[in-house]
Amino acid sequence: MRDSSAALSAVRPRRVVTDRRGGRSAAPYDSFNLGVHVGDDPDAVAANRARLAGELGVPGDRLLWMTQVHGTGVAIVEDAEENPVADVDALVTATPGLVLCVLVADCVPVLLADPVAGVVAAVHAGREGVRAGVVPATLAAMTRLGSRPGDVEALLGPAVCGLDYEVPAQMQADVARVAPASAVRTRRGTPGLDLRAGLAEVLRGAGVGQVVHDPRCTVEDPRLFSHRRDGVTGRQAGVVWLGS
Repeated sequence: MRDSSAALSAVRPRRVVTDRRGGRSAAPYDSFNLGVHVGDDPDAVAANRARLAGELGVPGDRLLWMTQVHGTGVAIVEDAEENPVADVDALVTATPGLVLCVLVADCVPVLLADPVAGVVAAVHAGREGVRAGVVPATLAAMTRLGSRPGDVEALLGPAVCGLDYEVPAQMQADVARVAPASAVRTRRGTPGLDLRAGLAEVLRGAGVGQVVHDPRCTVEDPRLFSHRRDGVTGRQAGVVWLGS
């Protein structure tokens, strides 16, 4: 049996979601863009990432990023030697102070934390990731580090909401086979996807005890980046780490 009280006193999982305010990037990336792959001035992105590290109170080289590919690849990491981690959509660690970052502009940033085992994960869950099972793959990786689903707390960050995410009927059906609750109607009455509803269903089905939603819709909230709304734009981040 694990001594949960000792583990809880040793680590404190922390989670943060950024928005687009207060950075150095010029339009259309204005202004706190954290994505290096969208065409923004690299110096501006570097300044924004440095500001993020400063706000979190961690060294800049402890921010760990991914080259996200809308797949199911999961990397268990112990350090930031490879940064960004190539071709994955989830990072898992039990290393205190290593800050896992996921970039989004409509997809769901899923931030997972097991405060008992001292394991955290950052997941990029778009339509393809939900359909292919990136979240169950991440939970399996957390289990390999000693986590149990019943101890995991999940935060589903801001994303495009079902009212604004219109898709073809067949595409909706493909995702709904894995996550039935994701199938919704848009505000126009057309087939849509609510990825956060689908992910909450998947997480609870896996035994995750606590699932919390950030209800903001990226398309509707001008303080958030949205690729569906703006086309060329920046990226906000979801970050999770084990603090002292």
